[in-house]
Amino acid sequence: MFSNNFNLTFSGYWLDVNTNAMPDTSGVYCVYACAYNSLANQVSLIRLLYIGEADSVLKRIQGHEKWNAWKQQLLLGERLCFSMAGVSYPANRTRAEAALIFRHKPTCNTEYVSHFPFQHTVISTSGTNALLDTQFTVSEQPQPLTSLLRALGRTY
Repeated sequence: MFSNNFNLTFSGYWLDVNTNAMPDTSGVYCVYACAYNSLANQVSLIRLLYIGEADSVLKRIQGHEKWNAWKQQLLLGERLCFSMAGVSYPANRTRAEAALIFRHKPTCNTEYVSHFPFQHTVISTSGTNALLDTQFTVSEQPQPLTSLLRALGRTY
């Protein structure tokens, strides 16, 4: 079932050492740089690094090829931290992921940062959604010509 409106309820936050405690469900996920206060058992989110989607968020994060790239973004004292929102239908996951990336432009994302290939889409976020806008709308934005030419293997 395709949708134009998405209500994403995020749960988390899981530190990099506790990803095995994440639910093994499909959805979209956020990767953050955070500071962790062990005395208060509390995280303070600093910046959004990456947004992704997966059929199994748990397995995707634990085996993600960008893990080292995320770690390289961390400053002294910062840790990786994750949140996720369940979205079961694959086409809806991709569309929600694209909208979140296009709106927030995380530093480690490349796809969907400068173009949004879907029609009018409304996103509402709630729960552990720090650093994400709570409601926004995006509309189709064509891919820049240079990116399209590069994808076709041509350079100009």
